[in-house]
Parts: sequence; C-alpha cells; structure tokens
Amino acid sequence: MKRVARWAVAAGIVGSLAACAVGPRVVLEPAPEVPAPGAAEPAARQHSKSRWVPVAWNALPGWGQDGLHDAWNALIQGCERPAAGFEAVCAEARPLAFADAPRQQAWMQERLQPYRVLEADGREPEGLLTGYYEPIMDATREPTATNRVPLHAVPAGLAAGQRWYTRQQIDTLPEAQAALRGRAIAWLADPIDALILQIQGSGRVNITEPDGRVRQVRLAFAAHNGHTYQSVGRWLLDQGAIREASWESIKAWARQNPERLNEMLWSNPRTVFFREEPMTPLTAAFGPRGAQGVPLTPGRSIAVDPQSIPYGTPVWLATQGPALATNRLVLAQDTGGAIVGAVRADLFTGWGGWNDEAYRQAATLKQPLRLWVLWPR
Repeated sequence: MKRVARWAVAAGIVGSLAACAVGPRVVLEPAPEVPAPGAAEPAARQHSKSRWVPVAWNALPGWGQDGLHDAWNALIQGCERPAAGFEAVCAEARPLAFADAPRQQAWMQERLQPYRVLEADGREPEGLLTGYYEPIMDATREPTATNRVPLHAVPAGLAAGQRWYTRQQIDTLPEAQAALRGRAIAWLADPIDALILQIQGSGRVNITEPDGRVRQVRLAFAAHNGHTYQSVGRWLLDQGAIREASWESIKAWARQNPERLNEMLWSNPRTVFFREEPMTPLTAAFGPRGAQGVPLTPGRSIAVDPQSIPYGTPVWLATQGPALATNRLVLAQDTGGAIVGAVRADLFTGWGGWNDEAYRQAATLKQPLRLWVLWPR
C-alpha cells in the first residue's frame, strides 16, 4: 500500500516481508497455448518490464471454472478509474454485473484478448505471488502510559516524492520531531505493530477517544519519506538472528533483545504517513483504496508492477502451492515497493487481526505464479 505508491511487503510473513524469506522456488509447468482454429492472431505487445504474447482462451488453465461474481465486483470498482482503452469495455461490463457466469464469460471472450505475460526480453519468467492484508489494531487518540508509538499524518510542506528525514532521524533529531509535532493521528503500544501497519500501507484501528468512546477508523496511505524500503526481516536473517522472516519470529527476537530494537527498526529508513478516513458500512465492505484509486476487493485485487501491467487491467492468475491453489480472475489495482518485475503480484487477502484468515493467508503466501492479461480487442 502503495500498495497509493505503497511499499508492500514481499516475504514469508506479510506483503514485502514475505519476499525476504529464502528457500527453493518451484516453477509451474506452462499450460499448453493453443490458438483458436482459423483465428487471426494479434501482435505481441511490448512494455518496459514485460512482453505480452497473445494466446487462445483455452491456454488459460481453469478458464470457465471460476465463479466470476466477486471478480466482477472488483472489475466494476476498477471502472471508477478505467485504464486507457477500457472505457467502452467498462460501459458494457456494468450492466452485466448481475448476469450469470456463462454470460459474463462469453462476453469476456468476445471483447477481450488474453496475453501471456513474459519477461521484457521474451524469456519465461519465474513468477512469484505473495500476499498482503489490512491489519486491525487497537489504538488511542492521545499518548498513554502504554501507547507511546505515534502514527503521523503527512508533515506540513512535504511534497510528493520529496526525500525527507529517515526513520532514525525522525526518532532522534529535534528538528524532525518539531516538524511532526501535532501531526500524530493515533498511538499504538507496540513499535513493531506500527511498522506492520506502515508496511501493509493502511489499516483499521479501533481507536479509544479521550472521552472513552471506541470507534473504528481507517488509516490510509498518504505519503512516505522518500527513502527506499529495507526489510527488517532480511536484516535479521542476514545476521543469523532468526531462521524465518515471520512477524512472530521478529516479535520474539524484539522481546529477547530490547536493547537492539531501535537498531532493527532503523535498518528500514522508510516511514509512511497516513490520513484518517471514517468507516461506513459501505467502506467497511471493501479494503482501502489502492494505487489505482479504487477500493480493493479481498481475493480479487492484486498489487503489480505498473511498468509491466497497467492499473485496471483484468488478469488471469494461476498458482499452485500450500497456501493457495487457484486459477482465478483478478484485477491489477495496486502496487508496492517490493512488487517489481514482469510476473510479480501481491494478492490482497482482506482485513483482520493476528488470528484471522486474512493475516494467516498473507503471512504464508509465497509461491510460483503465472499471469495472463485480458486486454480489449
């Protein structure tokens, strides 16, 4: 989140941290790509970080077996800000929101052309799928004896893309702290929870107001300080401090090494700033707005490298692994600092706390990936 120009997580935990885990990578066998008899094949399409090669619909593994209703909701959300060339497609897609799956499938085959996503030089990619989610955490409006970790709004005068103070400088320099005075939106008890929320790019907080009332609000990505994201999980792995890059391992290490907590946190110079958004029944039914500017749909929105796949593009996703085995329609609606390359995606799994399914799936999702974009004919 963003990823919003978010910097999502890529690792064996959630989002970008998951990409920091090390281990063997299994490569999926390619599906047969059989052109339709007598069809005039369109030309390949070149992008700065990918090459799209046209294929027939029967080259998509599992095509026709996916229930398209949830994906259609994500498609309609994306049509709030359609990708260039999708305006006419979106106009036709909206009335089909309540059509049955066979009708929706037939329309897609008529209006869209599938392309296999390859590396920019045409090589077969080693795709990677990870997950991210929207954490739910408890917070207070004012600092308390236990809640001493602030989440800040954007500092006054910080321009988009501007390089600002590092995380360490924010914690140690009086001039950085002065610039953030009065900008705290909420306060957390655990600095690692604050880091998790920043890595995910947004979150829901059950915030206790000064009068004792508790209400849930969304802290959405607003900006970052212009520094490159560095994984604290990778930092710990490189030192041999932990054996797996999971939030449980990181928190356990922090409890055992409180004198080195800041050293670990400061290894990631990037800090994210938030804006507060009220929650309504409608906004609570979807995730935060991604980089495309539309609400994310659990299980159907992915973060991609926009130099490989433009925002708003329907994508056929195929993955097989212990965390998820599926062939499904998803929408490219977000990005993240760790989401780089032709066939690299982060699946938005939903929202929840530590014991909820959205977190568990995001934390364990790290497996091979194949992608096909569906582009207007």
